[in-house]
Amino acid sequence: MALAVTCSISISSSSSSSSTFQSSQPKFSQIASIRVSEIPHGGGVNASQRRSFVKPPQRSRDSIAPLAATIVASDVAETEQDNYQQLAVDLENASPLQIMDAALEKFGNHIAIAFSGAEDVALIEYARLTGRPFRVFSLDTGRLNPETYRFFDEVEKHYGIHIEYMFPDAVEVQGLVRSKGLFSFYEDGHQECCRVRKVRPLRRALKGLRAWITGQRKDQSPGTRSEVPVVQVDPVFEGVDGGVGSLVKWNPVANVKGHDIWSFLRTMNVPVNSLHSKGYISIGCEPCTRAVLPGQHEREGRWWWEDAKAKECGLHKGNVKQDAEAELNGNGVANTNGTATVADIFNTQNVVSLSRTGIENLTKLENRKEPWLVVLYAPWCPYCQAMEESYVDLADKLAESGVKVGKFRADGEQKEFAKRELGLGSFPTIMFFPKHSSRPIKYPSENRDVDSLMAFVNALR
Repeated sequence: MALAVTCSISISSSSSSSSTFQSSQPKFSQIASIRVSEIPHGGGVNASQRRSFVKPPQRSRDSIAPLAATIVASDVAETEQDNYQQLAVDLENASPLQIMDAALEKFGNHIAIAFSGAEDVALIEYARLTGRPFRVFSLDTGRLNPETYRFFDEVEKHYGIHIEYMFPDAVEVQGLVRSKGLFSFYEDGHQECCRVRKVRPLRRALKGLRAWITGQRKDQSPGTRSEVPVVQVDPVFEGVDGGVGSLVKWNPVANVKGHDIWSFLRTMNVPVNSLHSKGYISIGCEPCTRAVLPGQHEREGRWWWEDAKAKECGLHKGNVKQDAEAELNGNGVANTNGTATVADIFNTQNVVSLSRTGIENLTKLENRKEPWLVVLYAPWCPYCQAMEESYVDLADKLAESGVKVGKFRADGEQKEFAKRELGLGSFPTIMFFPKHSSRPIKYPSENRDVDSLMAFVNALR
């Protein structure tokens, strides 16, 4: 069990075989009491008089429930009656520290922080500042970067904790690798590998808990995480009691922007993964993670060979239900009635919106009056959204240059046409149609800043 806190414990018992932890505090009539000392080098919530009861552990096989007696908050038994939707509303404007404190107070040792080895180390720092005991677990897939493993060790030493690692089933991994090889995800998608190495180990871990804490933020993936609440009943996984509604999911930094997370980490002098200094923002397994380039969204460094809609590994599958429905409807993120709720992008007078007929005519012309730059996009795609500003700026710069700038929405019913006739691979795809050639040229780079796009245009016009 990982308790990142300075505490003094006294345990009294009439049995001579009882273990006794020496304490300067007087003994109490309870079976156990915990007194949390003042937090070093930083403020926090005053917790000097907090107490919790000791109960025998209720563990499922391979869960991360501790082997020792389990400390639980006094109101855990009432959680099923709580209205978490209302609690989310009440905490919507609360600080991450307040939300973290509420989570730890409510669930005690039946809650744990899910730590990926990235900037979600901020969760551990917030937990430390509450002054409450806390636990941390992580999924070791066996494919992480060496820098991430070293970072785990650094975090453990910095906070004086032991991270509870969960591993994939060796037989399942062996079967996957023997039948499909070490890198099958490059050919048939990452979901199968993630299911074996991440989702199933997570499911086992959560079966030993009543709640968990994640580092999800709304700005991480506008297409799938924009509605993440600060607390919710987990829509996918089950807790120790089993069944729907048996697990609560806390997202203390849901409303925090990425740059504010980094300001917090620098201010508190928190250790960070060295990969961040090399351009990595969202960090996962080594074969499926790379540095992002200027103009790219942070999640574009993950599973870059796949469409944007697939950029979740399954740990937060509940976020993408509407997205999957939307893709079937061809309308981006959908409402329950099937209507689109995502606004169009690249909206400026200098970007021409092309219809299916318009893009077909453009591809057939061999002698155009002017060259065209066209982006094939989907408005729900977070990577298209991330490049909107640079593409609009580019259109403004090219307004009087003789180069037309356009956009073609290539999702839904237009997607197969775009794949077949325009060479669409994933969103966004940028095409240049030269003045004296019918054959378009695909932009080969993933640098989507204005200067890189301008250099591409200037090299061809």
